[in-house]
Amino acid sequence: MSRFSKLPEDLMRERLALPGGDRPVRLLIDTDAANEIDDQYAIAWALLSPEKMTVEAVTAEPFSFAHHRPELIAAERAIEEGTQKSEHLVGGFQGWIHRLHAQGRRAEDVEFVGPAEGMELSYQEILTVYEKLAIPSAGKVFRGADRYMSAADEPVPSEAVDTIIDLAKSGDDPLYIAAMGCVTNIASALLRAPEIMERVIVIWTSSYPSTAPHSNRPSLNLFQDLHASRLLFDCGVPHIYLPGYHVGAQLKISHPEMEKFVKGRGAIGDYLWHLYTHNPLHRMFALTNTEQRTWVIWDIINIAWLVDPQWVPTHLTTSPILDESLHWRHDPSRHMMREAHDVQRDEIFLDLFRKLEKAAGK
Repeated sequence: MSRFSKLPEDLMRERLALPGGDRPVRLLIDTDAANEIDDQYAIAWALLSPEKMTVEAVTAEPFSFAHHRPELIAAERAIEEGTQKSEHLVGGFQGWIHRLHAQGRRAEDVEFVGPAEGMELSYQEILTVYEKLAIPSAGKVFRGADRYMSAADEPVPSEAVDTIIDLAKSGDDPLYIAAMGCVTNIASALLRAPEIMERVIVIWTSSYPSTAPHSNRPSLNLFQDLHASRLLFDCGVPHIYLPGYHVGAQLKISHPEMEKFVKGRGAIGDYLWHLYTHNPLHRMFALTNTEQRTWVIWDIINIAWLVDPQWVPTHLTTSPILDESLHWRHDPSRHMMREAHDVQRDEIFLDLFRKLEKAAGK
């Protein structure tokens, strides 16, 4: 990380302070919006919250579950041959395979997109959210990386990187970046223009709390691009870390709630309802009884912290080290970051429901 200069402590504390000034913060959303359904809720909520944030751009991230394919096929083979080991249980492979087989499907039948296709699908999905809100998207939505970083010092060029750099260098106020997926675009921008580090605050949701003893391998956002993930924790950029597991995972919503409070709230409400009832991960993971299940709307945690930081309680700590086994390691001499440890689930969804209702004119 020699290319990055450590921020002065007073500037770091200023950047990590809770939002809530007398004017909206500047926001760029970096999202894998087609990955599942949560990003669309977050983008819509941000666009419906102009009193708190001005969404200056939305950039598309790559995504892919394809790293699961060899593991899933190996676990299926081991189960059928009676040679199953403990590693085949990690990530829920055993249950996944049993659900697939109950539907007459096999591991090789599961379709996975690659990162380039994932990015393009996400780009189109962002445009759809703007369309459903009847908000012009021209000059606001940009494609991102079509692949992950191949080395720690090799950025991936894209429109998203150029946009992050340009917006970071413009305006009087710093740029908040809400990262809702892997951080390839953000890490690439920091590598291309290290000087923007003092002009941005990255809000990222992924993985386990930094105090957890678990391997972070199950986190899609973190695992897809490990070079980018490590850079975000190591480079010293002001970072609001919002753990997905244990914290964001509390942001579950049920089918009856969706039907009562989201469905019928304008074109965007109906679209979010459609996504909830046609979740692509239901088919991928062969889930049934979906009307009786809740679903985690993970990525609204990024927007919740900006709308009201009391709804996502945080504390200052030191940025952890992500070791080779993807466990957290700690060094008290490391730079500061802000980390979430809880959410006020009901307050968050109540605000989202109110804004959907207001947008629909009800």
